[in-house]
Amino acid sequence: MNHRLCYISRNYYGLSGAGNKAKTDIECTLRQMGAVNLGLPTTFYDSKVLAFILNLVGIMKMMACIRKGDVLVLQYPVKKYFSFICSVALRRKAQVVVVIHDLMSMHRKRITLATELERLSKSDYIIASNEKMKQWLQEKGLQCPMGSLGLFDYRSEATPVKPSAVVPDTSPVGHRPSLVYAGALVMRKNSYLLELAHKAEHFDLHIYGNSDGLPGIDKAPHAICYPFTPADEFIRSADGDFGLVWDGDSLNTCKGDFGEYLRYNSPHKVSFYLRAGLPVIIWREAAVARIIEQEGIGITIASIAELEQRLQTFTLSELEEMRKNVARVSQRLASGLYFKEALHAALSFLTIDE
Repeated sequence: MNHRLCYISRNYYGLSGAGNKAKTDIECTLRQMGAVNLGLPTTFYDSKVLAFILNLVGIMKMMACIRKGDVLVLQYPVKKYFSFICSVALRRKAQVVVVIHDLMSMHRKRITLATELERLSKSDYIIASNEKMKQWLQEKGLQCPMGSLGLFDYRSEATPVKPSAVVPDTSPVGHRPSLVYAGALVMRKNSYLLELAHKAEHFDLHIYGNSDGLPGIDKAPHAICYPFTPADEFIRSADGDFGLVWDGDSLNTCKGDFGEYLRYNSPHKVSFYLRAGLPVIIWREAAVARIIEQEGIGITIASIAELEQRLQTFTLSELEEMRKNVARVSQRLASGLYFKEALHAALSFLTIDE
C-alpha cells in the first residue's frame, strides 16, 4: 500500500503569536518530509469571515483528496471540525496523528476535560507536548497510543548575536548578569516583573514588549525596556545572559492559570530564547524543566528569590558551557528535529514505512 504523509494547511492570523509560529514551523517540516497538503495553500488574512471560508473549503478539499493508507497529521487544537476530520479519515481508512500544542480544557478552560478526552480519543496516535502532558493524559484515562515532543522547534534563518565581551566585575560570570524577558506584558500574566525590577540587586532585566501593559516598569531601577521586536531581529540582536520563563504574580512560585499551565505545556518562549542563544531560567516544576537540566541549557529554580544567590555563585566557565549546549540544541530546533523524531516514532508505531 502506498502510504502518504498528509496535513491540512489553513489561514493563520499572521505570525506574531507563538501558536501560529509553532504550527507553521511544523508545516514547513512536514513539507520537507514530503508530506502532501490536502487543504488549500497557507494564507495569512486577518479577516475572520475570509479565514472561516478558506478553512472550510480546505476541509472540503481534504474530504475529496484523502485516501486509504494516508497518515494525516493534525495540529491540535483545531478550532473547528476536529471530530469531523477524524471521522472522515476513519471512513477512508486513513490514520490520524495529532500533535498537541495546547489542551483547551486546561488552558483558559474553554471546554470540559471530558469533552477534550472524547475528542482526542478519535486519534490513532498522539504526540503530546512533553512527557508530563503525556502522563497527565494517561492518568485522566486517555488510552490512545502516545509519544511526546519535548520542545517545539523554532525555524528561522536568523543567527544569534555573539555573547557580550566579559568586563571586570565582582560577579563570578565576569560582569553584571542580565535576564531577558520577551513577550506580551500584562498584569495577570507577568506582574511579578514589576516587583523583580525593583528588588533585583545583582542583575538587570532586559524587557522586550509593550511596557504599557506593566505600568511603571520602564521607570524601575533595574529594568531596561525595549519596544516590541520582531522575532528574527530579536534572535539576531538579543544580548543577555539568560532568558526568563516565569508566569503569574508571585516571585515565590508560578501560580494562577498561566503559572499552573507551565506544569504541562512546552512554552514556545523556551525555544525562542534558545534560538537567540540564551540559556533559560525556568520554574523547577515546569514540564520542560527536566529537559533544561538534562541538556545543560539553563537553570531551574523553585523561587525567583533563589536567583540572587544562584547568579552570584554561577561561574563564567559554567555560562560558557551552557552557551555551547544552547548552540547545539538551537541547531536542532532550527532544523525541525524535535518534531521529526516524534513523528518518526509515531509512524514506526503505526508500522508505516516512510
